[in-house]
Amino acid sequence: MAGGGAPAKADEPQPHPPKEQLPNVYYCLTSPPPWPEAILLGFQHYLVMLATTVIIPTSLVPQMGGGNEEKAKVIQTLLFVAGVNTLLQSLFGSRLPAVIGGSYTFVPTTISIILAGRFSDTTDPIERFKRIMRAIQGSLIVASTLQIVLGFSGLWRNVTRFLSPLSVVPLVSLVGFGLYEFGFPGVAKCVEIGLPQLILIVFVSQYMPHVIKSGRHFFDRFAVIFTVVVVWIYAHLLTVGGAYNGKAPKTQISCRTDRAGLIDAAPWIRVPYPFQWGAPSFDAGEAFAMMMASFVALVESTGAFIAVTRYASATPMPPSILSRGIGWQGVAILVSGLFGTVNGSSVSVENAGLLALTRVGSRRVVQIAAGFMIFFSILGKFGAVFASIPAPIFAALYCLFFAYVGAGGLSFLQFCNLNSFRTKFILGFSVFMGLSVPQYFNEYTAINGYGPVHTGARWFNDIVNVPFSSEAFVAGCLAYFLDNTLHRKDSGVRKDRGKHWWDKFRSYKGDSRSEEFYSLPFNLNKHFPSV
Repeated sequence: MAGGGAPAKADEPQPHPPKEQLPNVYYCLTSPPPWPEAILLGFQHYLVMLATTVIIPTSLVPQMGGGNEEKAKVIQTLLFVAGVNTLLQSLFGSRLPAVIGGSYTFVPTTISIILAGRFSDTTDPIERFKRIMRAIQGSLIVASTLQIVLGFSGLWRNVTRFLSPLSVVPLVSLVGFGLYEFGFPGVAKCVEIGLPQLILIVFVSQYMPHVIKSGRHFFDRFAVIFTVVVVWIYAHLLTVGGAYNGKAPKTQISCRTDRAGLIDAAPWIRVPYPFQWGAPSFDAGEAFAMMMASFVALVESTGAFIAVTRYASATPMPPSILSRGIGWQGVAILVSGLFGTVNGSSVSVENAGLLALTRVGSRRVVQIAAGFMIFFSILGKFGAVFASIPAPIFAALYCLFFAYVGAGGLSFLQFCNLNSFRTKFILGFSVFMGLSVPQYFNEYTAINGYGPVHTGARWFNDIVNVPFSSEAFVAGCLAYFLDNTLHRKDSGVRKDRGKHWWDKFRSYKGDSRSEEFYSLPFNLNKHFPSV
């Protein structure tokens, strides 16, 4: 024992070292899998994003006065636009493997437009459908300017520069966990289909690779295709066998594989085009309400982008790249408005979860998925076949995917000091309020049919009610505010927040890996340099 010092405690357990890039990912952002595998993985992404693409028009189009034919056309359009936007985002936006699809955030505002009094004088349902659609298009076109301006002007870059690992945790966690109402409640709508799917996907993806050690990673990578096909066939046998004959209409809608009338109504070949429903109409109040929904989607997508970055095993995004991604998401909302999809666009949370399940964060896979979206949106009948998969099957998948995204958010705690009371307060308070405030707003709306803010101006109600109904928005904004205002000047606080881990990623040139992951294709960085 040299120098008489105390002996080093050799047997003392060491903490896990923090990792800037997620280890144990099979294919990271820039490493594509072999083509056959990439095509199958891309198809899996297409399957997963289908649920939102089908559910939103299925609930909104009948309220607008549209029939099965209109519903099929809107689903095709939403799918086509999602494919185009996903390609744009992965090529010129954030360059991440993020699927840009329909978003539930825009639904309450859309319903307000549907219920607007000025459409009640139209007796012909199809004419009414078109008038409402054009009003939704107008408000989406105006709302898209918010994200385009914030993203491309670099304003959002200046906001996100103040994010730290600590303030990111509540935001990203509740982007995933905040969607809990789409998980098991959806499974329970048809428990004899949903529950087997849930048990199967957990067993095949988590246990099978350890039971059958083939070294090929077949089960964890392709668990979604494998289990969905098995349960879909089982559900079809139940339908054909007459298990649901004479059952309540709600059960029929959730359980049957031949429901929705989509396959009959879908055309064989149809290419969606801009202004297919006529020229958009504009209303100032509705445009402001939609802008607020767009801002909520912007905050949620920021969290989803950060989760995608983590699961693609890339380094943390420099704020300028995040801002560029948001700008292109604004373009995505503009395209949605031009084509008429009934809905805005944001990052698909379920596809972010799929990256974690497959451990494949390759950009090429998601670009192939975008190809599938465009292909099946033009060949309507084939797309409609996949769209007839019962919703409880997807709800079971959500239980896994949303959980993964939430856990991705929690993983940023590795950079923070969890023994600091400041950390405990910010983390606990923002997550708790992020769950509690929307619970009040959503419960109030469910009981009364309108939100807590209930004035004569419906657009004003939406501007207040929509943001406070989003878990991720409330938690993210609260954590951001507290983290940047509470004892910020103390010398130790910077380390407690984990900010020193992200210093080199504050600017694009700060770390050489940023160039590798986020530089634009076709030498465009010369003309559009990132800062």
